[in-house]
Amino acid sequence: MRIIIKPLVTEKMTAVTDKMNNRFGFIVRPDANKLEIKKEVEALYNVTVLDVNTIRYAGKSKARYTKAGLINGRTNAYKKAIVTLKEGDTIDFYSNI
Repeated sequence: MRIIIKPLVTEKMTAVTDKMNNRFGFIVRPDANKLEIKKEVEALYNVTVLDVNTIRYAGKSKARYTKAGLINGRTNAYKKAIVTLKEGDTIDFYSNI
């Protein structure tokens, strides 16, 4: 059962990684806890995890006007994990492209 859905590669997360070389972000399952996230990151990337911070985001309602009229929708709720690695460890998300 996979806990990590995908790595978080956005401008904001890249700025955090550039500022602190040992922090990386992941989108994880909403029911995952910090110990499960730590165990899976260590198993997948062969690194030592020092700390895990989690953030839950609620889905937001969106509306837009089109020729057909008003269309209402909702963005997905998700959970983000920011993982702090041991000094010297790193994760290369672009190695298998």
